[in-house]
Amino acid sequence: QVQLVESGGGLVQAGGSLELSCAASGNIFSIGTMGWYRQAPGKQRELVATITRGANTNYADSVKGRFTVSRDNVKSTVYLQMNSLKPEDTAVYFCYAQRLAYEYWGQGTQVTVSS
Repeated sequence: QVQLVESGGGLVQAGGSLELSCAASGNIFSIGTMGWYRQAPGKQRELVATITRGANTNYADSVKGRFTVSRDNVKSTVYLQMNSLKPEDTAVYFCYAQRLAYEYWGQGTQVTVSS
């Protein structure tokens, strides 16, 4: 089992920045891709950004150029630096990790961007 604990959400004005972090614990050996998804009220969960163990990244078009995903393999932690935030970025952000054939999710952290 892998446990994921997110931190760093909150309320920010449009144009501002936030950084999310997510620490993995438990059976962290062989964790592969990590990343972030988000879910806004009334909408499906969607990809934000992912990063492989070798630091290859993938971003949703809506966040390219504004968000940066990174990871520290020693600390088993993934980060999401969010800049130039927009009201439409408001959502619950979920940390994600893949290990072997399994997927793991954090409990989610709320990000609210006011206009």
